Amino acid sequence: MTASTQTRAPDTAEAEAAAWLRRYRPDDSAAVRLFCFPHAGGSATAYLPFARRFGPSVEVVAVQYPGRQDRRHEPFLESVEELVDAVVPVLREWTGRPYALFGHSMGATLAYETARRLVAEGTEPPAHLFVSGRRSPTVPRRDTVHLLDDAGLLAEVARLQGTDAGLLQDEELLRMVLPPLRNDYRVAGRYRHLAGPALTVPLTVITGDSDPNVPVGDAHAWQAVAHGPTALHVLPGGHFYLNDQQDAVCRIVEEALGHAR
Repeated sequence: MTASTQTRAPDTAEAEAAAWLRRYRPDDSAAVRLFCFPHAGGSATAYLPFARRFGPSVEVVAVQYPGRQDRRHEPFLESVEELVDAVVPVLREWTGRPYALFGHSMGATLAYETARRLVAEGTEPPAHLFVSGRRSPTVPRRDTVHLLDDAGLLAEVARLQGTDAGLLQDEELLRMVLPPLRNDYRVAGRYRHLAGPALTVPLTVITGDSDPNVPVGDAHAWQAVAHGPTALHVLPGGHFYLNDQQDAVCRIVEEALGHAR
């Protein structure tokens, strides 16, 4: 194989990055890039408030999954493995400087598996992994929300209190959000953790104290997949505690990265 076939053309790499990554406040001078993975049914814009809150040392780069917002005409990827297969080559192009991974709910699983893949492939590892609102992958649980009808799926969303109740009554909006929501719950429901070497990347776990899906013990169990430094932060709130605790989350991230304001 020639060298030219081992690397992608620059224009291809740039096009892939443009599809997958959103830089709401681009800053090439930031000390760390924080790649953020959205929750099930979510999109890159979920991290726009964080991009505005972080200090100049941290640049938020949000991941945009196919099948939503400006990528709504693209086919869904239907498993954690497919998503990791697609996003890792993109992130690999951005690892020439310190970076960290952050994921909430389903996004935590994707951030974790992305970190595992990058490390396994010999890529420069992330400086830190942040997982939020997600039980440890070592905790067995069968998720079947994706098997519910539309009313049941929306009831689950309402139960988690991450979406304005008024928006759930908007039929036009529901036609747009239900397909990616159901797909992402299917992705999460089909995920099975495969044993492998524990990460040596520093790990911070953040969860809400009243999250109905993540008992604090299940969040604490993340330590089973990491041999590096680990920390657990329990903040007030439910599954979407971070909507009300953005400043606290940003402080935790900055302090963990050594760039506290």
